[in-house]
Amino acid sequence: MKISVVQLDIDWGNPRENIRRAEALIDGQDADLYVLPEMWSTGYAVDPKEVAESEKASSALQWMQHIAAERACAVCGSLAVVDESLHYFNRHYFVTGESVKFYDKHHLFSFAHEDKNYQAGNDHVIVEYKGVRFLLLTCYDLRFPLWSRYGHAGEYDAIIYVANWPEARQDAWDTLLRARAIENQCYVIGVNRVGVERKTTFTGGSAVIDPTGRILVSCESRAGSCQTLLDIDVIREVRQRFPVLNDRD
Repeated sequence: MKISVVQLDIDWGNPRENIRRAEALIDGQDADLYVLPEMWSTGYAVDPKEVAESEKASSALQWMQHIAAERACAVCGSLAVVDESLHYFNRHYFVTGESVKFYDKHHLFSFAHEDKNYQAGNDHVIVEYKGVRFLLLTCYDLRFPLWSRYGHAGEYDAIIYVANWPEARQDAWDTLLRARAIENQCYVIGVNRVGVERKTTFTGGSAVIDPTGRILVSCESRAGSCQTLLDIDVIREVRQRFPVLNDRD
């Protein structure tokens, strides 16, 4: 499966412009899955009232559905949305031409008071697409290994982390992505943003890591995209050769 990691410089609160930027980055590509950052259409909003769209009328979600149908691919990334009960969610969508599935961020970033405004999700979500099982997670979830080590040994093949992870904690991002891949013997796809937002600098570091912790591909510290292939046979071979998951807690 061909993965395209799309590392955006997000224009604050401007879905139309961010859709345009995302389109420009995937133009001319041919991938099975395009992965966008956390809150890719607006930037990271602690107060969702500033930017959240109704899920039913979200221009960003509609664009994801359009691209998935037009290209016969999948598109994922998170959006700030509000439901009919006026509850706000940091919702990580996985969109194909046939379905829209989502994971609501569980570990809300209390350091910035995200937990005061959003509803936390309590369910793990695994999406199977073209024979690959993806566990959907979001940003701060990366710091919690027990939440990532979900279910039975080998229940998923890859973890997707979408994020707005600042430059000040870049070393943690780089280290924890590799750790989650190694300890779960799975691929890890981490997609971060770049740019400056409200005095916070983001330098990306988006990458795809293999089940041994090897970096397959990584983006430079600017807007752009990078592509690589996921090979399920590699996961099977790694897990069979060194079956550490059999001894997990």
